[in-house]
Amino acid sequence: MVKHWRVDREEKYEIIEKWFLKDLEMIDGKEADTDNPYFDMHFHKVYNMQAYSCASKYTFARTLNKLNAMYLKKDLKIVNFDDTYLNEDSFWSSSNRDFIVVMKICFYASNLLCLSLCRFS
Repeated sequence: MVKHWRVDREEKYEIIEKWFLKDLEMIDGKEADTDNPYFDMHFHKVYNMQAYSCASKYTFARTLNKLNAMYLKKDLKIVNFDDTYLNEDSFWSSSNRDFIVVMKICFYASNLLCLSLCRFS
């Protein structure tokens, strides 16, 4: 864990705490269906973390998963993450909820287009 602060125009970083990947038991994304940057890392105790954004949380989880696959090859539990976004091989796939949202947006956009082209007397 790194603490970051800025002094004038200079960026400062300080290592606060270190963990080993081999000691990581689980990453809990807390809520897979919502856009939140919070997650828990389970070592010998649970650490509550906050990423910069939900996208950075997923990037962090993908990176840890890749490192684990490359070096440790142990069973790393990653829970409460949307698998569609967690696995890079399914990047182009979409869940049903995403499709429904896109369809609704297209429906409303076409309605707005029709209304804007209609002439009212």
